[in-house]
Amino acid sequence: MSETSMSDEFPDRLSVDPNSPYYNADILQRDVGIRFKGIEKTNVEEYCISEGWVRVTAGNAKDRHGNPLTIKVHGPVEPYFRDKK
Repeated sequence: MSETSMSDEFPDRLSVDPNSPYYNADILQRDVGIRFKGIEKTNVEEYCISEGWVRVTAGNAKDRHGNPLTIKVHGPVEPYFRDKK
């Protein structure tokens, strides 16, 4: 029972990049959605609830390693599960 309640809580910081220390595959497989400033965002690479920011992709631009370029934007962050288990 406690395992279910723990899985419904979001970490303060989460990233979709497997190389990041904030990556969590168990939470991401549940289809996490992000509302930023009240609008649903689909291009979020990383978020931090306590600091109030998200990293979003900057178009199709890539860095020299082939990773998407990101921009950090500040505002209220609201993660939620789309699957609602």
